[in-house]
Amino acid sequence: MEMFRTQDWKTEKHVPVIEIVERKEDQVTVRVTVGKEIPHPNTTEHHIRWISLYFWPEGENYPFEIGKADFNAHGESTQGPNTSTVYTEPVAHFTFKTKKKGKLIAFSFCNIHGLWRNEEPLP
Repeated sequence: MEMFRTQDWKTEKHVPVIEIVERKEDQVTVRVTVGKEIPHPNTTEHHIRWISLYFWPEGENYPFEIGKADFNAHGESTQGPNTSTVYTEPVAHFTFKTKKKGKLIAFSFCNIHGLWRNEEPLP
């Protein structure tokens, strides 16, 4: 079994979808979403725990970690599972500066189905 699972995000709800929102001069804004086409459950029992984003510039030996977003509210409360009205959605925005082209790599973690990976070129 592979450590990181991959699949087409249009048919699999766990794959992080990378969207380049804006690239202006040397500033890049990226949105990463899990469940863009097929919504992922967001319950105490089944949820996305975090998303992380890396940038691997062309010609570099290693990627740079851009950031990580944790999602910690999944309907739980002192009354038990799914008793709260607070649920975080697995959507994260990252802004960073670079003049290089390369590859964006996103990872997401589902508490039941493990680690998922996707990548998108940064022109």
